[in-house]
Amino acid sequence: MCTNFKMKQAKDGSVVVGRSMEFPDMIPWSLAVVPAGTTGKGSTPEAGQQSRTWTTEYSVVGICGFGNPQLLDDGINTAGLSAHGLYMPNGCCTYADFKGDGTDLSEMDVIAFLLGTCATLDDVKEAVQSISVWGGDPGIGFAPPLHILMHSREGSLAIEFHPDGIHVVDNPTGIGTNAPYLDWHLTNLNNYVGLSADVPPAQEVLGVKLSQFGQGGGLMGLPGDYTGPARFVRAAAFVALSEQPADSQGAELQTMHVLNSFDIPAGIIEEALPNGKKVPEITDWITISNLSENRYIYRTPSDPRLYSIDLESVDYSQGARAIPFTTDTPTVQTTL
Repeated sequence: MCTNFKMKQAKDGSVVVGRSMEFPDMIPWSLAVVPAGTTGKGSTPEAGQQSRTWTTEYSVVGICGFGNPQLLDDGINTAGLSAHGLYMPNGCCTYADFKGDGTDLSEMDVIAFLLGTCATLDDVKEAVQSISVWGGDPGIGFAPPLHILMHSREGSLAIEFHPDGIHVVDNPTGIGTNAPYLDWHLTNLNNYVGLSADVPPAQEVLGVKLSQFGQGGGLMGLPGDYTGPARFVRAAAFVALSEQPADSQGAELQTMHVLNSFDIPAGIIEEALPNGKKVPEITDWITISNLSENRYIYRTPSDPRLYSIDLESVDYSQGARAIPFTTDTPTVQTTL
């Protein structure tokens, strides 16, 4: 489970994207740097097989799995493009069979390929036509079903893996969660057109004057569970109803506050693994991608502070690499 959204554009034109990552604690995550000029090669089921190769034109900073900077699940490149891999279960993800003809990428290679070679969403649409995506196990015992949400300053799209192939779908809302496909979520928003930031006025019903007990009554009916459909509606409502940020910093802070509403503590949701063992679903990390200033911000569950990375100040001379998360005590000592 994950939630992804583009915050309302700031008054100064700044564009910021938020993303939360929810999953059982079974993937070792770390920061990743992939400099321009790096050669990439798609994963293969067996050693020595042919797959898609590329050379990055743009440097990328993001979050990768298993200490492999090519296995990106989230990131931003120096052209101001961001990509986010979100879980897509329940029959809403169908990967192709491995072909071995030089077009293959595993699902975990796709973000590194697209962010490394694309500057715009039009570039993405063209690049997707040159690949075939098969389902590879990155180290969790199965190939995770995914869809990939991408954002630029000008627009957003979703890359979905349907039985008849890859679909690239324009996303006017900039919102993404999990199954079903994006077109279903957009239709479902019609059920919530009455949501409002206003407090409903008092009314007389059957001779009795009725009024709200407190603030927030305009959001009565907003789904509060953690399913993909419910979080899609909540994210859409929060972005649509939130105040327009004044500037880039305001957009980052607004994004953080919205992300806070999707945080999942351990024990609230438990998921059964294929072996029957139940594990808690938690918010592993959140990221904020500032597409206007090429800034990447992250936070982990063990450290609630935000850490900011300026892509222009990253040392790309050290090559592609994975870097452990910055960790520290979760509180800061202060003196009164």
